[in-house]
Amino acid sequence: EIIISGMGELHLQIYTERMKREFGVEVKVGTPSVNYRETITRKANFDYLHKKQSGGAGQYARVIGYIEPASNEFGETKCDFVSKIVGTSIPPEYIAAVQKAFFELMNKGPQTGYPVINVRYVLEDGATHVVDSSANAFAIATRYSFTKALADAGAQVLEPLMDVEINCSKDVYSTVMAGVMKRKGSITKTETKGDMFCMRADVPLREMFGYAMELRSLTSGEGDFSMEYKSHTPMSPQDAKAAIEKYKKKRKEKD
Repeated sequence: EIIISGMGELHLQIYTERMKREFGVEVKVGTPSVNYRETITRKANFDYLHKKQSGGAGQYARVIGYIEPASNEFGETKCDFVSKIVGTSIPPEYIAAVQKAFFELMNKGPQTGYPVINVRYVLEDGATHVVDSSANAFAIATRYSFTKALADAGAQVLEPLMDVEINCSKDVYSTVMAGVMKRKGSITKTETKGDMFCMRADVPLREMFGYAMELRSLTSGEGDFSMEYKSHTPMSPQDAKAAIEKYKKKRKEKD
């Protein structure tokens, strides 16, 4: 399986056609998936103890602190790790393990499997065991502490919003506009240029699949559209729930 990425359905179709033409292979294409993001909206504390004993050396790690939205002054989507450990409650090598586990988790969020953005993980305190503590135990504690704190941190799923420009005949503009609204689009600008009608709208990318064919049908092949990425915006709770359930189902099938 090869995963290909693009700005939209047409972009992906061009890739697959090139693979067929240039390499002479048959290509089976799955349903395109949307590149979501995860984030949080408020601060949430955590105090997590990972303790496991099953004969021989066990596992022991306790992490205390909080997660909060990271400042995003310059529009960046970075995540931060801050250690406020004073003394030796957690040795430096285990703090490094916590930091590494946190950034690994940010690459694949617990809700949708897509990256987490704009989150700060602050480690304030913790505890170790003389025999049972290890870097692996602290990595596990980090992952669980974040996942549990997520429930109190106002977790959100963000989706890509596209700036879509559509050109069509004035005779069919109302039908085309109704089609955009049906796809949860928000009209931002309209203007007429002679016999042509130009419209711009913000539309979620997941709603744009199959639109090229729909527009051709509505305009008898005379309409055209272009789109570019605008931003990631919060999904409605209902749509976010559906995306999370889809990810859980996919993981279950894989397992």
